[in-house]
Amino acid sequence: MERIMITIGVALMGLVGCVFAGLAGMIMIGFLSDHPVFYTAIWFIVLLILETGLILTRFDSIRHHPWYKRLLIGCLSACVLTAAGYKGYTMYDRSLVAVSVQDVDLQQYEPFHPGSQIAVLDKTPSYHLNTGDKLPRLDGATALYPVYSAFVQAVYPKDGASYGLFADDSIVRGNGTGPAYERLIGDNADMIFAAAPSSGQKQLARKHGVELHLTPIGKEGFVFFVNKNNPVTNLTSQQIKQIYTGKITNWKQVGGSNEPIRAFQRPEDSGSQAMLRKWMGSEQPMTPPIDRIASGMGGIMEEVADYRNYSNAIGYSFHFFATTMNPNPHIRLLSVDGVYPNDEHISSGAYKLTVPFYAVTAGKTSKHPNTESLLQWILSPEGQQLIRQTGYIPLPVN
Repeated sequence: MERIMITIGVALMGLVGCVFAGLAGMIMIGFLSDHPVFYTAIWFIVLLILETGLILTRFDSIRHHPWYKRLLIGCLSACVLTAAGYKGYTMYDRSLVAVSVQDVDLQQYEPFHPGSQIAVLDKTPSYHLNTGDKLPRLDGATALYPVYSAFVQAVYPKDGASYGLFADDSIVRGNGTGPAYERLIGDNADMIFAAAPSSGQKQLARKHGVELHLTPIGKEGFVFFVNKNNPVTNLTSQQIKQIYTGKITNWKQVGGSNEPIRAFQRPEDSGSQAMLRKWMGSEQPMTPPIDRIASGMGGIMEEVADYRNYSNAIGYSFHFFATTMNPNPHIRLLSVDGVYPNDEHISSGAYKLTVPFYAVTAGKTSKHPNTESLLQWILSPEGQQLIRQTGYIPLPVN
């Protein structure tokens, strides 16, 4: 009985020491490691094994037990090898070139901004809003900001309103597709420019009793891309759909190297994810692991990180964003069904993954007095000219 009580006392004392040592280790690891959870788990495993050794041997014989040194050396060796191996893997993982990790400075597309790169009409527009008019509040997808910023500079008054990206009272924002839909539904924007809404955005509109009106104003190519060193240059539409449903899992199945395919997706409220789901129809994409959901094209001035360019990755975006706003020499656009997504093929319709983008308004009992007139001007030859000059495809002339 006495031996049992002593053992229990040693165990309790050891557990208390283990907790304090563990907390100290967590603090140290949290500061020194880029993967604190992993290394903290290793730390606690070491402590628990040592605690087991204490219970088995008791304090008075800990240094002399024949199994203790073997246990200690084996434990430490395993932890060192595991940590070194994991660290080596993460270093290799980070050495892989990013598919699209660059800053997109939307300030270069601000209306009335010195040195702005937005498209400009070669004549005075036939439609114009004046100082003192109730100006429509605009928002939209990051990739479309250069388009509607050009609309603003063409027809809005230079003075009498705030247009800066960082101004709280700015009437033209570039918050991204998801936030833009939320602002439109919440009556904080009068018109947004984006791809068709996702099912979640439609549900949010119904919840608030808001009817979304989508007016096509131009076209854009929906593109897929891979690492430039990937030998695959063309995929059929069916092969892409089978990759994103998980039926094709290795590049070897489509003529590439014997490597598993990393099929990255975007967050559900992004325009490109909604487009993927719409294009795939009934063959909906599989639910990806969390590390294969790539953020990007989010808020103002945030780093765009569409995908991490593992040599075996595949991702998707819109043509203008991937080639003009955020070009990357380390990726290559894929031909789809034998047609490469260049301006000519997108404009002619030869590239079949050509999709509309919209000016979206919300059906309210009291509509903004100038929203409808602005929309009609966007559909006019002048508005369509700005869409073409920006780099998108205008609507066909009737």
